[in-house]
Amino acid sequence: MVRMVGIAGSIRPGSYNVASLHAAAALLPQGASLDVVGIDDVPVYSEVVLKAGFPAGVQRLRERVAAADAVLFASPEYNYSISASLKAVLEWGSRPPDPPFSGKPCAILGASTSPLGTLRGQSHLRQVCVSLNLIPLNTPTVDISEAQKKFDAAGTLTDEPTRELIRQLVAGLVAFTLRLKGGSA
Repeated sequence: MVRMVGIAGSIRPGSYNVASLHAAAALLPQGASLDVVGIDDVPVYSEVVLKAGFPAGVQRLRERVAAADAVLFASPEYNYSISASLKAVLEWGSRPPDPPFSGKPCAILGASTSPLGTLRGQSHLRQVCVSLNLIPLNTPTVDISEAQKKFDAAGTLTDEPTRELIRQLVAGLVAFTLRLKGGSA
């Protein structure tokens, strides 16, 4: 069994990135699970706050990431980069003791209402992954542009080519994770 944790870099109600993670959960290969984690209770990182210990929302997030074999990020793009909420998650997850992201395989997808998509933000997230010792899967690339045309009003992904790309991405992440763990894909 490959246990994945899904983290969307959006805290907006009705987020297409959160909906993308739910679509991914429905498209997993047999033998895999995806725990979608909300991040709305993760504050901006502060050493002053850390001196008093990890806030409860941060501690819950760290525990769920630590328990996972791999991470699936769904990242919007804000100003050619990742969101402040996702950056906060990554900063809290980089802190000792036992940084929970370190050494974990990950995959990245992103959804945006823009016709330009999220590839620039995804590229920036890959750079941040280096600092956290996350090991990104390189292909396939899943960039859901004009997301409002690909999800229905209930947040269900209805675009079949996008569903297929996500299916390939999560299958690839499962196989990559098994290879890194020394198992077979």
